Amino acid sequence: MFLVTGATGNVGAELVRALAEAGQPTLAMSRSGRTDGLPPEVTAVAGDLNRPETVREALDGVRAMFLMPGYGGQRQILADARRAGVERVVMLSGKSAGTGDTGNAVAGYLIDAETAVRESGLPWTFLRPTSFMSNALQLADQIRKGDAVRVPFPDVRTADIDPYDIARAALRALLSDDYTGQALELTGPEALLPADRVRVLGEVLGRDLRAVGLANEEARAELEARMPKPYVDAFFAFFVDGTLDESVVLPTVREVTGREPRTFEQWARRHADAFQ
Repeated sequence: MFLVTGATGNVGAELVRALAEAGQPTLAMSRSGRTDGLPPEVTAVAGDLNRPETVREALDGVRAMFLMPGYGGQRQILADARRAGVERVVMLSGKSAGTGDTGNAVAGYLIDAETAVRESGLPWTFLRPTSFMSNALQLADQIRKGDAVRVPFPDVRTADIDPYDIARAALRALLSDDYTGQALELTGPEALLPADRVRVLGEVLGRDLRAVGLANEEARAELEARMPKPYVDAFFAFFVDGTLDESVVLPTVREVTGREPRTFEQWARRHADAFQ
């Protein structure tokens, strides 16, 4: 049995589908325990990673688990998993964990989460992807309203990755001992500017979309309107101060899954309805 936490999220939902396609018995855990959108052979369970007692029962009979990072109950959940006989943990982390910068709000919580897993005594694999292609969904409201699309950090190239490819790497790490004790850095197949992604979305949608780059002051104001300031500071450190380079394309997805990672155009065509 495999347990997938965050089963309704970008990566978790893809992983649940991948496990089902592979014929693996799977528990899909989310706070709601909802079943909509899940393959019929998957069992939905409710559990809150901030409340370990809600997760404990689901661990019985689990061979390996996919863990989301940074929740208050993580250390207790890991201790309970070890007592329940869980053999392996694959945790979603991020490329910034490799910076070692515990003072950065984003990198810091990922580093803390990785430390907790290492100290649990459970065999582990960390997945450290670049930014998700699905972050482009944040542009959907703008695209529905017009052709000018405001984007932060217009000069920063990133090799964004499709959550589908993260999930396929997670599947291999859950099913195999080959990646135990490794932190797998995962990227997409090409480094693009925000304007490149807007152009691709326009081509997919049959629209003449154009990117409007935000000055740093404008970007900060817009980001602080939707996320806590420490996280905004973290992204400014990454993409303005240059403490994180997500432009380097790595072969890890191909090496782990046996196939090339999906392009942003492929992602956009798969999710075009979200922008209509």
